[in-house]
Amino acid sequence: SALFKAIPILQWGQEDNKISLHFLLEIRGEAEQDAFLEKYGYLSEHRLKAPTSTRFGNAIREFQWVSQLPVSGVLDRATLRQMTRPRCGVADTDTHVAWTERISVLFAGRRAKMRRKKRFAKQGNKWYKQHLSYRLVNWPERLPEPAVRGAVRAAFQLWSNVSALEFWEAPATGPADIRLTFFQGDHNDGLSNAFDGPGGALAHAFLPRRGEAHFDQDERWSFSRRRGRNLFVVLAHEIGHTLGLTHSPAPRALMAPYYKRLGRDALLSWDDVLAVQSLYGKPLGGSVAIQLQGKQFTDFEAWDPHSPQGRRPETQGPKYCHSSFDAITVDGQQRLYIFKGNHFWEVAADGNVSESRLLQERWVGLPPNIEAAAVSLEDGDFYFFKGSRCWRFRGPKLVWGFPQLCRAGGLPRHPDAALFFTPLRRLILFKGAHYYVLAQGGLQVEPYYPRSLQDWGGVPEEVSGALPRPDGSIIFFRDDRYWHLDQAKLRVTTSGRWATELPWMGCWHGNSGGALF
Repeated sequence: SALFKAIPILQWGQEDNKISLHFLLEIRGEAEQDAFLEKYGYLSEHRLKAPTSTRFGNAIREFQWVSQLPVSGVLDRATLRQMTRPRCGVADTDTHVAWTERISVLFAGRRAKMRRKKRFAKQGNKWYKQHLSYRLVNWPERLPEPAVRGAVRAAFQLWSNVSALEFWEAPATGPADIRLTFFQGDHNDGLSNAFDGPGGALAHAFLPRRGEAHFDQDERWSFSRRRGRNLFVVLAHEIGHTLGLTHSPAPRALMAPYYKRLGRDALLSWDDVLAVQSLYGKPLGGSVAIQLQGKQFTDFEAWDPHSPQGRRPETQGPKYCHSSFDAITVDGQQRLYIFKGNHFWEVAADGNVSESRLLQERWVGLPPNIEAAAVSLEDGDFYFFKGSRCWRFRGPKLVWGFPQLCRAGGLPRHPDAALFFTPLRRLILFKGAHYYVLAQGGLQVEPYYPRSLQDWGGVPEEVSGALPRPDGSIIFFRDDRYWHLDQAKLRVTTSGRWATELPWMGCWHGNSGGALF
């Protein structure tokens, strides 16, 4: 209970997730319970008349309901785990009321729909025009500006495709209805809205009239489905709030408080579409709403939009130097292979990099956006991993029996990185906070694995690549940073930015030592 008082209310980051759930189960005092109610928008004037224990139980039920958990009113372990997940910082206020009204529109017809429109008009939580301007004030330091602008444009288009709304980007010096800004820590929105780095609350927004959405600058933003935090999904969600939408309890809804994962299903659920159309109507001209699958929004870094105002001058060097890569490995001649999308680059030991080549030209049948790669220094075979499948190539030819389902051997789905570990003469896979050692000559996990990544002292979770070096050390990569692990000491000794500090990565000459990200 005392420990809970010292924590910013339910906005701890990844490191604070290690706090024992036993302590959190001790939220018994009225002050702590009222803090919970206020944080999630359940403490209102008309509810203060009820006893604190009743208010707290009702708040837990509403939180469980909007989070799609079994509704018990008990602060159980599943509920506490849900609270530690990264989520939108907007309170769940009036979610149940908004949901009830949408359902009434479905079953009660036009009369209920008109009552709903009048209620929203009184509350003032919608725009009273259909042409809205927006401005991207700044963007994450690690992502290229053109890609971020493309993601913003697509996020607004997502909502205009299914409603009567239209959006346009305002000039840099003119006014804008909606402003998107990235901040660090406390940014004058109150301590409850202060950003806390990776994890915790990733963003929050304000309903119409104020027209602002704020994002945590220190979050590990990316455009990947598997690594970092997908910026496009968070942008689209927070824009929904600036249009007047509350959180949704519908399965797979974009407006759920816990951000949607990109997949094969449509980005907007039926409830998302119904919510925005109840405020602004259907697409102009009665056209059919356009819905697109999430997998179509997974590579904004590959976009080449028309040059926007304020765009940075083009930089030299291979594409991976200015954003990130999907996977990396090295062969017996210390030649690097760096993979991104459906292309790869070869980098010689002296740092000279080749032109990009298509994966299909070298490894026929290999899909784009692979997630991990490693070369066996025993036989020179290339191993690739993506999803639950794995490939093994001997030279340009696929080894018989591949691709195969890796999960049959106990391998993790969607691994972060792969490494051939010379001392053990084994392949190692990394996934989140664990690593897996594979049996020699096959894709089977050795007994007693997975083990904790803490065995590799100081290596972060969710790495994007791992390379053995000639001196016996290992370099781990994540985003624009690297960690140098001393194998004798079994701990990280140095870290930095790989594009500007590791000339053998092929970025040094093209950039003349300047900043790449």
